[in-house]
Amino acid sequence: MLRLESSADAMGSTYSIVLYDDDRDRMETAAEMVFDEVRRLDGVLSNYKPESAWSQVNQFAAERPVEVPQELFDLLTACVNYSRKSDGAFDITVGPLMKVWGFYKGSGHLPARGEVKKAMASVGYRNLILDAKAHTVRFARKGVEIDPGGIGKGYAVDRMVEVLRERKIKIALVSASGSSIYAMGAPPGEPGWKVSIRDPRDEEKTVQDVVLKDESLSTSGSYEKFFEADGKIYAHIMDPRTGFPASGMLSVSIITPRTIDSEAWCKPFFINGRVWASKHKPEGSRAYFCEDKADQSCVWLQ
Repeated sequence: MLRLESSADAMGSTYSIVLYDDDRDRMETAAEMVFDEVRRLDGVLSNYKPESAWSQVNQFAAERPVEVPQELFDLLTACVNYSRKSDGAFDITVGPLMKVWGFYKGSGHLPARGEVKKAMASVGYRNLILDAKAHTVRFARKGVEIDPGGIGKGYAVDRMVEVLRERKIKIALVSASGSSIYAMGAPPGEPGWKVSIRDPRDEEKTVQDVVLKDESLSTSGSYEKFFEADGKIYAHIMDPRTGFPASGMLSVSIITPRTIDSEAWCKPFFINGRVWASKHKPEGSRAYFCEDKADQSCVWLQ
């Protein structure tokens, strides 16, 4: 059994694959096609490229309905459904808040309350008006901005997995920046792919090892981007309903059959907490919570 590893940068993330197969040519062709797909998605979902379909929505949807490809329309529809199911904790219109808190392209800073209030006026998934017949997106007001940060990586990983399956690859590990992962099959001689969940207080340590087979793991942690002000830590995981970073959690890892689901549900679980998650957990999923307590209790929610 041969092994191939490869990676590429797109949409502000590093996408990597590990493949096993008996045919080197098949693996190399599959790897090439996988990264072609990632680059294609970058042209659709990037909020850094002004010509992408996602950016076109942000530029013009406050003025008029913007027609979008079926793929993007379906993704935005899924985002609205995640928002409804998470009581608004998942919200792709959180962009203005990420900017005012300095998390958009930096490590963050403490804004004035007036700035937060102004940004909040443009936040809320109900500001997305989707017309299924015309395949258009419109914003209900000016200032609304959609951010692919909570969904794009998961969707891209699932598309990469589809491409690999089309090329008859059966064993692979697909990762987006190490935070959204899908495990296909199992490496030779193993029950599945071993993946470690890092200690949210110490990047040199792990708190849990999991074995994945034909399932996904995504993690959201307060250690990814944060800053300290007046003796308090503010992390980049924003509660779109309050306008302030969520507190009380250090990290949440969730395992689901699809990566889009594991990534989308990570932040609502982080924001709403373990008690809420126990009542709203998607079927077929399990989650690992590291709460911000003195004893740093980490527990499974099966």
